[in-house]
Amino acid sequence: MDRYTQILQELIKNTGLEGAALVSADGLPVSSVLKPGLEEDRIAAMSAAILSLGERVAEELEKGGLEQITVKGHNGYVILTGIGSDAVLVVLADNNAKLGLLLMEIKKAQDKLKTMI
Repeated sequence: MDRYTQILQELIKNTGLEGAALVSADGLPVSSVLKPGLEEDRIAAMSAAILSLGERVAEELEKGGLEQITVKGHNGYVILTGIGSDAVLVVLADNNAKLGLLLMEIKKAQDKLKTMI
């Protein structure tokens, strides 16, 4: 098991997430811990596209550098967090997620991953 996967598994263990993935900024999967039925390649491609659009929106509306994107659906959350300029951390959480705890744990994982990428 690689170090990226260990960090993702620790994040899931600490928060009860449904899954987590680390993807490159150009939409390629780096590492993931996902439930069966979730496609790593699809998540990677969509995440890179969303992050790219979010960066453009933040820049065009003069809100500074993009830090995070949260998508809320009927069945839960998708949270995308930049890891430097080279990667994106994607987490999948259900509606019962405690967002404060989740955001704190995402920040810890982000800090660890930044030192590795």
